[in-house]
Amino acid sequence: MATSIVLFTADLRLHDHPPLRAALAEADEVVPLFVRDDNVAAAGFAAPNRLAFLADCLTALDAALRERGGRLVVRSGDVVDQVGAVVAATGAGAVHMAAGVSGFAQDRERRLRAALAERGCALHVHDCVVTAVAPGAVTPANGDHFAVFTPYYRRWSQQGVRDVVAAPRTVRVPSGLASERVPARADVREVSPGVPPGGEAVARTRLAAWLRSGIAGYADGHDDLAGDRTSRLSPHVHFGTLSPVELVHRAGKTDGPGPAAFVRQLCWRDFHHQVLAARPRAAWADYRDRQDRWRGEDEAADDIEAWRRGRTGFPAVDAAMRQLAHEGWLHNRGRLIAASFLTKTLYVDWRIGARHFLRHLVDGDIADNQLNWQWTAGTGNDTRPNRVLNPVLQGKRHDPEGAYVRRWVPELAELAGAAVHEPWRLTGLERARFDYPEPIVDLAEGLARFRQARDRS
Repeated sequence: MATSIVLFTADLRLHDHPPLRAALAEADEVVPLFVRDDNVAAAGFAAPNRLAFLADCLTALDAALRERGGRLVVRSGDVVDQVGAVVAATGAGAVHMAAGVSGFAQDRERRLRAALAERGCALHVHDCVVTAVAPGAVTPANGDHFAVFTPYYRRWSQQGVRDVVAAPRTVRVPSGLASERVPARADVREVSPGVPPGGEAVARTRLAAWLRSGIAGYADGHDDLAGDRTSRLSPHVHFGTLSPVELVHRAGKTDGPGPAAFVRQLCWRDFHHQVLAARPRAAWADYRDRQDRWRGEDEAADDIEAWRRGRTGFPAVDAAMRQLAHEGWLHNRGRLIAASFLTKTLYVDWRIGARHFLRHLVDGDIADNQLNWQWTAGTGNDTRPNRVLNPVLQGKRHDPEGAYVRRWVPELAELAGAAVHEPWRLTGLERARFDYPEPIVDLAEGLARFRQARDRS
């Protein structure tokens, strides 16, 4: 009886899952396998918020498989060792998995391929599972990847995406195969209180609601901090409880600027993935070295700690950082405001901010997070390294009535309207009523310091 293995990674779903469909087509029995890889924890990526969400996703995946007569097999350890052990136990002739783009994913694939070849087992790596378009499918005439988004978007839009494949009705799993208990959210400590539930069923319910009543207004409302008119689907896309291919198809069924803007954001995600696939070092090294002399943890310890705690004295920045700490998620405009303030106003190394985001974000994707930080810091693909987002002007523009700030900075709840963005303008007696810090930096001085440092470089 032929047996194949499906190694789940960032694709924790049954709908639109090409590796699973391929395995089912070639084998009588399939082992749906997830390995809690020790190397992920060793690299510092096993953040509590993501572990809690992951536990929800694995619980849901196991339940969905059981509804189809199967189950999820969970192992812990080195992924190559654990896959090899399952191959030895089942006599599996093939392993199917989704392609990844990070240096970690590429190394995992190389190690798996070599180890499985020694066992006479084939490794099939499937594109367009984690991304809508494969990183190498769209390339410029003179290079291995696009460094500028707009020409990539044009080519990506012309490329089209594969068809969506249906979820299987039945999954037969070999009997007697040992498995660990599927992890539960309750097993994880120090989880932010507002981390949402995970899992494919939750994801598909949220997607249906978004397509029904949210996506039409996305083009006009996605920067509205208080309105919170984004999809909030990013954690599900990151863990693969939703397929980016299916998202493109379903969003594309509706005309209008909202769906088009949403699909464009999916393209941005693919853009970052194709950059990282070609330049894995961009996860921690400047994509474009500007010779910046960033301040580090020692030189800027007090400023960095104020930023992390949401106590900078700039309400839009502080509101964003407090939302991040509470929800493990942050509105995209809030991410830009907070990142620009750290890198351009405080002139702190972007890697410090990127690490902090990865400690909290449920959707902490190495490609999107790192390359968006580099975009803000001016070290990434973008050709405007001197772009600076003024947190006061950004707050007034994207939170004009101050509702977002008052939601996350309750010390300022009594301040009405846009006045909440500049509490330092209050008189001495008025300011004494609020337990809120003075600004840690003068915006003009911070910008001057950034420019002087750049000039010296």
